[in-house]
Amino acid sequence: MASAMAERLFAYLSYVDAPAALRWLRESGFDALRRQDLDGHTVIHAEARLGDAVVMVSSRDAAHEISPLIGQSTGHGLYLRVDDVDSLYSRAVTAGATAVIPPEDTEWGTRRARVVDPEGHEWSFGTYEPGAAW
Repeated sequence: MASAMAERLFAYLSYVDAPAALRWLRESGFDALRRQDLDGHTVIHAEARLGDAVVMVSSRDAAHEISPLIGQSTGHGLYLRVDDVDSLYSRAVTAGATAVIPPEDTEWGTRRARVVDPEGHEWSFGTYEPGAAW
């Protein structure tokens, strides 16, 4: 009999230099949950948490292309709901992210920001909570 579990969405990203990506996440405020290495540099699976948000990280097993930043977006990325947009933005940029949209108040009453991590993954974050009642 299958157990009743609530559906939850988790993100995963692969990096050329996964250990460096995990350092960037840690310096941006994430806590390491677990990490499995194949050797001293290849990450088979790792997890990092910020609050209730968890991202899975691994080393790339192929030469995947990441969409370039065009204007203010790569066309896809991660969105992280946070209370303190300014602090996360500052930590992420200090840790090596490229600033895309500095913290700003939106016309719909929330605060947001966007960065691209050192390997080109787009991270947006803000006080808006997708799926919440309006």
